[in-house]
Amino acid sequence: MIPPHELRAVAVIGAGTMGPGMSAVFARHGFETRLADVQPEALERAKRTVDGVYRVLVGAELLTEEEAEAGRRRLTCTLEVPDALRGADLVLEAIPERLDLKQQFFADAERHVSEATILASNTSGIPITELGKAVQRPERVVGMHWSNPPHLIPVIEVIRGKMTSPATVEATRWVVRRLDMIPVLIERDVPGFVENRILYAIMREALHLWNEGVASAEDIDTIIRWGIGYKLAVIGPLALLDVAGLDIYHSVASYLNRDLSNATDVSPVVTQRVARGELGVKSGRGIFAYEPGEIPALMEQRMRRLLEVKKALSRAAT
Repeated sequence: MIPPHELRAVAVIGAGTMGPGMSAVFARHGFETRLADVQPEALERAKRTVDGVYRVLVGAELLTEEEAEAGRRRLTCTLEVPDALRGADLVLEAIPERLDLKQQFFADAERHVSEATILASNTSGIPITELGKAVQRPERVVGMHWSNPPHLIPVIEVIRGKMTSPATVEATRWVVRRLDMIPVLIERDVPGFVENRILYAIMREALHLWNEGVASAEDIDTIIRWGIGYKLAVIGPLALLDVAGLDIYHSVASYLNRDLSNATDVSPVVTQRVARGELGVKSGRGIFAYEPGEIPALMEQRMRRLLEVKKALSRAAT
């Protein structure tokens, strides 16, 4: 395997939701980056997204104009996936969340890269061990799960599959640190890893409470943002247990846990909306309704808030 400090070239495959932002991050931190997709329109959107990412970061004074321009020069977009793969030290796939597609991609990619190349997946929950079964050298397959938006959320899950080598894990963690981000090692390859398992547990209970008429969707979100989220941005849930007292938790959990949702199917309030084509922001209506003209402003507002939170947390950590 290539020594971590010699990793230079990165191929990001898939120019959908995550690929452009991840590519922009790699390029701005000195990696020669190639972003590939088989759909020309996806690549055109990706170019605009990358420009937008750099404008946001420059506007927030997290990046200079010169650094943004250097990032643009290091980033190449291509419709030829084999061209992107050749010479790559790290391959990061961000293709649709289907096991068969990802396994086929890794099997094909292995023919175009060196034996030392790291093969990483940005999957949100497919076991890395299953992806490793598609290649001749599964010890170099690793999970590298980013959060959306990838240029703002600073934590990346590094997932060790059953056959992933320690060298692959350490090289991937080194890359994450090189990106000025925080690597979190997932030792056991469980579906959904850590972030999505906890997030989906929160969303399941929130949907359950809304469906049961306990509170409105707006008020449930407010409680989570200004109560749970406000605290958890400063202190994690396990440390919070120590602050509250394990005896208190033991007492409350002894009766409350039995009443929490343990549904294994999707909430009916979601299923019904999907059937009606009410998919959220992308369709103009989901749990909430959105006017067509307000969506760009809403997304920009949320982006600014994320930047403000990131700056505040960064100052607090220094």
